[in-house]
Amino acid sequence: MNFRFRAFRAINELDTCLKFKYEEHNVLEDYGITNAVSTSNAWMHNPDIYCVVAESGEDGRVVGGLRLHLSRAGVPLPLETAIGRMDEKVFHMVENYRTNGGVAEISALWNAKAVAGSGISKLLVQAGIASSKFLPVKALISLCAEYTQKMFEEAGFTEIKYLQNENGYPYPNATYRAKILALPDPEKLQHAKPNIKDRIMSLSTNPVQTYVEESKGRKINIEYNLVIID
Repeated sequence: MNFRFRAFRAINELDTCLKFKYEEHNVLEDYGITNAVSTSNAWMHNPDIYCVVAESGEDGRVVGGLRLHLSRAGVPLPLETAIGRMDEKVFHMVENYRTNGGVAEISALWNAKAVAGSGISKLLVQAGIASSKFLPVKALISLCAEYTQKMFEEAGFTEIKYLQNENGYPYPNATYRAKILALPDPEKLQHAKPNIKDRIMSLSTNPVQTYVEESKGRKINIEYNLVIID
């Protein structure tokens, strides 16, 4: 399997953002998550949003992606909009990170059904952490579903336990439970698995590289370009 992983500022690549939205929309609808599907393109014109996409090496199709949403005072992050009505402590948590070095949320993580089971989402999380070095942040946060929590934890994220009960929040609907995780040290990755830490550090140091990743018993050749140019 061959892929290209690229990072970019959303406002600089409208065409890619439209492909991202179209493919993500299809995936969410396939899983019946219609309340999280938005028809708005507003995020594509937000200068505080950055993307990492996985593109097929065969046809260039966008087959996975995530967004990095930089926090600004007065502009809620996606997780604040989603969870703030359930737990006001979320707002204080974000403000604390924002005023102590800056914070970005990793959101909208998805992969196409065509690459399901390949481990692409896990690799996108690692690439997202590495590309955050180009942003004015010292911490990352994410609202994780049960099926994505492990991949975030392996990359060094930990639960912010004072925000939720042990069952998490009912999001995106009552069928699912989500928890808020934080990575306060993306430059050190104290809690990451050693092999994953090594890969993220390599990508942070050399954001343009080609590497054969091993994921779920498969070898995946990836051309990385995680440099974010404003």
